[in-house]
Amino acid sequence: MAPQLHRDRIHSIVITADQMQRIEGLMFDRGMPVPALMEKVAGLITGWIVSHYPRATHGHVGVLVGPGHNGGDALVVARELWFRGYQVVVHCPLAKQKPLTADHLRFAQSLGIAIAQDGQPLQNCDLLIDGLFGFGLERPLEGHLADLVNQINTWPCPIVSIDLPSGLHTDTGKVLGTAIQATHTLCLGLWKRAFCQSHALAHLGQRHLLDCDIPQTAINAVLADPPQVQRMTRETARQRLPLPRNPDTHKYRVGHLLIVAGSRQFVGAAMLTGLGARGSGVGMLTLAVPESLRLSVVEKLPEALVVGCPETETGAMANLPEDLEFDKYDAIACGPGLSRGALAVVKTVLEAPSPLVLDADGLNLLAELNPLEALSTRPAPTLLTPHPGEFKRLFPDIHAASADTTDAAHSAAHQSNAVILLKGACTTVAHPDGRIWYIDDSTPALARGGSGDVLTGLAAALLAQYMAADPQSDRVLDAAIVAAWWHAQAAKRAAQDQTQLGVDAQTLASYLNPALAEVLA
Repeated sequence: MAPQLHRDRIHSIVITADQMQRIEGLMFDRGMPVPALMEKVAGLITGWIVSHYPRATHGHVGVLVGPGHNGGDALVVARELWFRGYQVVVHCPLAKQKPLTADHLRFAQSLGIAIAQDGQPLQNCDLLIDGLFGFGLERPLEGHLADLVNQINTWPCPIVSIDLPSGLHTDTGKVLGTAIQATHTLCLGLWKRAFCQSHALAHLGQRHLLDCDIPQTAINAVLADPPQVQRMTRETARQRLPLPRNPDTHKYRVGHLLIVAGSRQFVGAAMLTGLGARGSGVGMLTLAVPESLRLSVVEKLPEALVVGCPETETGAMANLPEDLEFDKYDAIACGPGLSRGALAVVKTVLEAPSPLVLDADGLNLLAELNPLEALSTRPAPTLLTPHPGEFKRLFPDIHAASADTTDAAHSAAHQSNAVILLKGACTTVAHPDGRIWYIDDSTPALARGGSGDVLTGLAAALLAQYMAADPQSDRVLDAAIVAAWWHAQAAKRAAQDQTQLGVDAQTLASYLNPALAEVLA
């Protein structure tokens, strides 16, 4: 018998529209009546709405009803709210509905629920419920539907979307013509991929998963265990942190990281990368920087070993010392602040036998080489941490051919044999074997220069700790997803104490340990 997915892992699963259709199809084939599922889902939605928008403050509710079962869900919600004393008005912009949805509409009419012929009566409502389209929409909204959605988006009342804001593609999160800009979206059963796409965030509002008790057998029949595509949760982070430490451990057992970073023009990048590494608890930290930076780095990171390197006339690192022994380091981080004059250094690091995290100018310089060839021949695991612009420079053909960030990261990881951490408001991490992880619990407070340097140091230092514990392990993916999640949690914690206008990178690094303490509490 196949292993069963545990209910507490529901929040980590991310699925496509096709997978959701197959899971629902299995449920119906095995005897689950469609009306029963609709009643269950609508009951959960109704309970959520009553809890968050009580009748005393939001007693006038408008309900948008589409032709499919998403519209049927909305009609059952309309009925239940009406029974609870809400004043409800329903608008069905499309005349033809599926049979079950049409039945619910007839029953709503028989109860005396108001049915509006156009959308205007909805304008004065205290709350709108969007039940036009759920998962699986592929055609753009056009004509009067598009006009209606655009008009609704100008109204001040809150909007709760059922499953997905109408007009969003389930998998890519792209807007199909136009889309509802929801205040809250209640995702039904399992997270859809759109919820983990950066460009969908402006339409999703606050995201909530309603567990509809989908049977484990139906999920297991469609998805692998563990699923190939997941999102990070607090529990996953707790399980994958390099903790607890053995009582008899010492600094040489918990990782030695080499950071190759900095230039005369970008002094701070090396320091911020070091601060990110320090926050991880790595046992030993060595920084290789241009000689002119050495004393200032020592002052900022007195516990680190700092190696001064020859530099060019422009202040870039000319080369690494010949006596630098790469095999003594459990991992290497390279790139922040190097400047474009350090190509020889990046070439040397690419040939090193240690696991490597490459970021910033390390990626820009890699783009000047043949990235796929250089990465596929690396003697050790590699993690790349590009933002979208760096990714496009590294993999222009992949970028041009990809439908979305998931597809792009997946293709790049497969072709380069490197783990790809594609940064964004929602971050996508792809492993060469096809595993995908999303880090979608983030904050705009990270939109400050230097935050990526902190992430590079944190990810590389975690990787060093994993490798020190087991040199034969493949923990690059764990280092990437834990670091990206931890980094975002530190930013959220700092933003609570600081401001949503952004958290400077030095402050961000100082919040790594307070954020971890909350995770472990």
